[in-house]
Amino acid sequence: MNPQAKLIFTISLLLGTTITISSNHWIMAWAGLEINTLAILPMISKSHHPRAIEAATKYFLTQATASALVLFSSMTNAWYTGQWDITQLTHPTSCLILTSAIAMKLGLVPFHFWFPEVLQGSPLITGLLLSTMMKFPPITLLFMTSPSLNSNLLTCMALLSTALGGWMGLNQTQIRKILAFSSISHLGWMAIIITYNPKLTLLNFYLYALMTATVFLALNSIKVSKLSTLMTTWTKIPPLSATLLLALLSLAGLPPLTGFLPKWLIIQELTKQNMAAAATTISLLSLLSLFFYLRLAYCATITLPPHTTNHTKQWHTNKPINTLIAILTTTSTMLLPISPLLSSIT
Repeated sequence: MNPQAKLIFTISLLLGTTITISSNHWIMAWAGLEINTLAILPMISKSHHPRAIEAATKYFLTQATASALVLFSSMTNAWYTGQWDITQLTHPTSCLILTSAIAMKLGLVPFHFWFPEVLQGSPLITGLLLSTMMKFPPITLLFMTSPSLNSNLLTCMALLSTALGGWMGLNQTQIRKILAFSSISHLGWMAIIITYNPKLTLLNFYLYALMTATVFLALNSIKVSKLSTLMTTWTKIPPLSATLLLALLSLAGLPPLTGFLPKWLIIQELTKQNMAAAATTISLLSLLSLFFYLRLAYCATITLPPHTTNHTKQWHTNKPINTLIAILTTTSTMLLPISPLLSSIT
């Protein structure tokens, strides 16, 4: 892709995200979502492969439908209440439509079918944007409207997302699809707590974005997209494979790594809200996704140590990226000791 075009699309992504997260008016928020959608489409389809074109088409149709529902929800609320303010979403029908629209944008069950296919047809860096940055504006809208949302509906969608995200990722061999179902499973944890403690949802999203960025950048650096290829990486780049192992275990939520922190706090908050059954259910369902994280971690370290000195030179080929990966890994695996402070903040 032309560097000038890539710069324009990147600026448009930042602009659309900024407009949505900083607006109080529904029309401005909708405009930011549309700018985001139009900016990411060329990045998805830049390889001109039929799978990439198919992924871009699916993404456009899904996001256009969800944006239309967001606009319809805000217009319905304005018709009945006279309010265009995002925080003044009070009409029950508008709340239901908005929840469905945001679930479609995020990829929550039962609107999840587009996300694995789109991520599979996208490059790894674009997949990173789809899994992290493109989910931030919809989560911000959920955060601002959380007092008006139906907690029972969100709890059902969250439990289904955690279950299906883990279940459908078990038999996958494509790493991008595994990470897509991982994203769906993590969204379940964010959705179940949004109406009770929205700050925990944002904390969960920030840490998830941090850990996912580590995994995607590591996979992009070693040029891996399948499990069979991942099994040969230890002989090529041992330090990066060890980094990927730690990031995957943190993403799985194993203590004492960082990924355990948001789950711990969410279970604690659900218990305080007399939802011990939901906390137990979502904890047990997350064991499904733990299995394929452990499989990924096993594949990253299964082969023998390197026998020649030439293999390790690949770790030094791109020093800025490797430094960034090392910093992200350190952050995404070492934050658990500060959990009492974060618990007091949330």
